[in-house]
Amino acid sequence: MLTKSIHQDWFSNIRGDLLSGLVVALALIPEAIAFSIIAGVDPKVGLYASFCIAVVIAFAGGRPGMISAATGAMALVMVTLVKEHGLEYLLAATLLTGVLQIVAGALKLGNLMRFVSRSVVTGFVNALAILIFMAQLPELINVTWVVYAMTAAGLGIIYLLPRFTKAVPSPLVCIVLLTAVAIALDLDIRTVGDMGELPDSLPVFLLPDVPLNWDTLAIILPYSLTLAVVGLLESMMTATIVDDLTDTPSNKNRECAGQGIANIAAGFMGGMAGCAMIGQSVINVKSGGRGRLSTLTAGIVLLILVVFLGPWVKQIPMAALVAVMIMVSIGTFSWESVRNLRSHPKSSSIVMVSTVIVVVITHDLAKGVFVGVLLSALFFAAKVSRLFQVKSELLDDGKHRHYIVSGQVFFASANRFVAAFDFNEALERVTLDVSRAHFWDITAIEALDKIVLKFRRDATPVEIVGLNEASATLIDRYAVHDKPTATPDLTAH
Repeated sequence: MLTKSIHQDWFSNIRGDLLSGLVVALALIPEAIAFSIIAGVDPKVGLYASFCIAVVIAFAGGRPGMISAATGAMALVMVTLVKEHGLEYLLAATLLTGVLQIVAGALKLGNLMRFVSRSVVTGFVNALAILIFMAQLPELINVTWVVYAMTAAGLGIIYLLPRFTKAVPSPLVCIVLLTAVAIALDLDIRTVGDMGELPDSLPVFLLPDVPLNWDTLAIILPYSLTLAVVGLLESMMTATIVDDLTDTPSNKNRECAGQGIANIAAGFMGGMAGCAMIGQSVINVKSGGRGRLSTLTAGIVLLILVVFLGPWVKQIPMAALVAVMIMVSIGTFSWESVRNLRSHPKSSSIVMVSTVIVVVITHDLAKGVFVGVLLSALFFAAKVSRLFQVKSELLDDGKHRHYIVSGQVFFASANRFVAAFDFNEALERVTLDVSRAHFWDITAIEALDKIVLKFRRDATPVEIVGLNEASATLIDRYAVHDKPTATPDLTAH
């Protein structure tokens, strides 16, 4: 079984994984440089991080075919830390981030992804597609017509070549051909070399030069917690997207721990913290990558390109990479979700659109997903509360009121539960049949207490029948109406 799994993950798609890994490596270079600039560190910090994270996550991750490296979302969190305390504290924070993520994996926090609705995932995907496209705009503003022509030619190659052959990924052909044209014609356009200086040496093992004391921990812990949460959130969401694209499952808890191990490796090699990248993951899948070999190839080729083939890599026109990223943006966006806005429930559409708006405005994936999950929970609670009802009938010549409670009794339906009872009716006995109901929380138990004690205030005995085991356990533990000290005095209510 283990041998079969290793073959499936590593050797079932060798040619496709090698070629797609090469495409991803080329696309990673300008992004890693850009994210380093955002964080306020030398470009080699982002490039070394991308190499280390990609290589380690290929072995330790829980989602074959997913690309992890330095990312913009993580870089934004680091800005203040680097500005106020410097690179060494960033490296220490990266190590602590990795430890926290390993702990998250051990606690199986990856299972929390099941609470993220499909509407939130769709909103997350659409927002990232928009952000990826927006990130290309600086390369298309105030430029010559040659840049537009090269970008258009790149898009033409990417979309038209697969109609004739799929032997080689079209994004790779796009990058190679446009680079050859730019060099042959000596075009005066922006290249990868204009993004920043490429490193000329291999990364080396080092320990962050920071004091090992509580003051250092107080400085880096808030940043490490934020980095750990943002990194895991983006990685889990990206894993879900790749699951859908490849129709294969992933191990979210292993991915949590794998991200931690990868970040620790990056920190020891002079790199910044990173996480899964949806753009590069989509490039990988669209280019034919499916296994761990594609991720490993991307990391190794990235290092070879920037360290040993730097003079050639510097000449790659940014227009070629912009064309690839525009393809990613178009392919990532869920166009069907726009068509479904009218046909899907309004609550789902609101969740999706809200997630998109918050992510695009704040450029903070965590905030967008948090808003989406919160709205999903509120809409779900409201929907479940509407399924609740109380019916009643008079028995024994009008002296006995029999109430039948159906549905879920919790914080959203507790007020309706209390309001369904007539406490002014002259009765000799009241029966609450809750065999079709379930009590979920303290608010529901307090509502039940309130009902029982109000009837007792008027000397009307109340019998509760049909409690299921879970509800009965909750009532035994927290209710007061069935305790000897219970009193009909309702001034507290």
